[in-house]
Amino acid sequence: MRVFVTGASGHIGSLVVAELLNTGHEVIGLARSDKAAAALSAAGAEVQRGALDELESLRLGASAADGVIHLAFVHDFTNFDNALATDLHAVETMGAALEGSGKPLVITGHRNGEASENVVFALAERGVRTSVVWLAPSVHGPADLHGFVPRLISIAREKGVSAYVGDGSNRWPAVHERDAAHLFRLVLEAAPAGSLWRGAGDEGVPFRQIAEVIGRHLNVPAVSISQEEAVAHFGFLGSIASLDITWSSAETRERLGWQPVHPGLIADLEAGFYFDHQAS
Repeated sequence: MRVFVTGASGHIGSLVVAELLNTGHEVIGLARSDKAAAALSAAGAEVQRGALDELESLRLGASAADGVIHLAFVHDFTNFDNALATDLHAVETMGAALEGSGKPLVITGHRNGEASENVVFALAERGVRTSVVWLAPSVHGPADLHGFVPRLISIAREKGVSAYVGDGSNRWPAVHERDAAHLFRLVLEAAPAGSLWRGAGDEGVPFRQIAEVIGRHLNVPAVSISQEEAVAHFGFLGSIASLDITWSSAETRERLGWQPVHPGLIADLEAGFYFDHQAS
């Protein structure tokens, strides 16, 4: 299958590109910069120059493909409404290029991204084999340089303590980056139209356990803070640091045969590479 991938040079995108190429697919990767284009070419992918707000480049990429995996998102939390609008227009454009073809369009679920998801589900009635993939909030692994875990490590270094809220029993789901890439390929190849899938290897890791591993590796104490202190300590993560979130991927595993095989979040933290990244 010839697959157009947006966000192809990003954290998950680069791994999805490798997963696709290693399993016999061809890839057209969207590249905004010369650096991204060079990385895609080196990986063995074809390059489609453009950006998420350049709709003609998206139309061309989707029209030239047998399927689309949409991973790009404008991570501008100072203007999140604009980021959501950009995503919506991108999904509409690529969906229109595939309409009536029976080809797959796989998008990533985002917080408050219901408008894009609604478009995807509507396209399932117009001849596009659409799917939404929601990944666990923490997507971890050696290529994770800017996610939740690196941010928690950076905060612990800066503050001199590795904090959790209350008793820290609240849980975070997580998925290894390579298991996530595998899931996107399976959805592309086999998921029915109008479907939604959740990907979590760890369905819920206690936040205190995460904080204690970080503290031990940094040689700083793991300490409890109050809910009122959370925003000041964690910044934008403060509003979610005390949430108890568990995910079940049972349906994903059963219906698609997806089986996470790579290390869990705690094992990746214990491996040490996160702390080598932070120190370099």
